[in-house]
Amino acid sequence: MERFSSISMAVVRRLPKYHRYLSELKKNDVKRVSSQELSRITGFTASQIRQDLNCFGGFGQQGYGYNVDDLHQQISKILGLDKIYKTVIVGAGNLGQAIVNYTFFEKSGFIPQAIFDVNPRLIGLKINDIKVHDVENLESFVKDNGIDIGIICTPKSQCQKVAEALAKGGVQAIWNFAPSDVSVHDDIIVENVHLSESLFTISYLLKEREEVSKAKKY
Repeated sequence: MERFSSISMAVVRRLPKYHRYLSELKKNDVKRVSSQELSRITGFTASQIRQDLNCFGGFGQQGYGYNVDDLHQQISKILGLDKIYKTVIVGAGNLGQAIVNYTFFEKSGFIPQAIFDVNPRLIGLKINDIKVHDVENLESFVKDNGIDIGIICTPKSQCQKVAEALAKGGVQAIWNFAPSDVSVHDDIIVENVHLSESLFTISYLLKEREEVSKAKKY
């Protein structure tokens, strides 16, 4: 992924977790929280949390901690969640439909404008009130509607072609769920998401735990 600042990706990837837990604290009407308390619920050390937040300025007060509402709002701004992003989903299969139906995305400012697919039986239908279009019209739709983010949920054989169409249409970012990385010119942000990698991490940890358990028996 192209980097535009000196903030490390390790820090960036921890921010959404802070945001999620702060959202839960807000729902529970918690007004303030210390770095030690955040450490307990996030799994990161208190020192790491303070270092991460200091990358973006000082948010807490010594002896007081962090104001939950203020910190949640500040992290929302850092993550760009105070803006609206127009999105399109390419691939109206199970994953594409799940994303369209996941209302959390829209509540967070990622607004689906259209779905695209190659299946003529799906073209013209609506999923969660979002129309399915012919993928042949993807590039022109993106260009005409000022789409910010393209979400790829296609088979491996189609994902690079789709990414190139999104790039030509002028998207600023691509969120790729296809089982193959896509590559476009450097000024487009690309996040390749491989669900299998997370699952394989679980399988490794299960195997490791089993081996440790066996070793303890001997």
